[in-house]
Amino acid sequence: MKTVPEVLFVCVHNAGRSQMAAGLLDHHAAGRVHVRSAGSAPAAEINPAVRAAMAEIGLDISREFPKPLTDDVVRAADVVITMGCGDACPICPASATSTGNSTTPRAGHRRGPPDRWGPGRRGSRDQRGRRARHGAQQPTSIG
Repeated sequence: MKTVPEVLFVCVHNAGRSQMAAGLLDHHAAGRVHVRSAGSAPAAEINPAVRAAMAEIGLDISREFPKPLTDDVVRAADVVITMGCGDACPICPASATSTGNSTTPRAGHRRGPPDRWGPGRRGSRDQRGRRARHGAQQPTSIG
């Protein structure tokens, strides 16, 4: 029997937005929510710009890596949140499914040193941070 709800963030590559969202919710929930992320076609590694953006706010996701989306992971989740990848993101049945509608380009679209990212990666991180703070307080309203 679960003692805390489980939230799954899903994106295609699990290398950017879903990793940021998972790291932010895990931080803000402080153990009140079990957080996972996965991708339908996981990349080889997390986008370095995403790691750097998270490090800027003191969150270390260096141990994380893109993980495959499996039926077991979806079934274990109480809430599945897709990261707004349009038709490329799979539809996952769960107790609650939400789309984290985002206009931020996918992780693979921005590479290079932080001074060349522009505001996109930070804006994506900050938007997810606001949602994560709210979701950590009310886990069933995440999305």
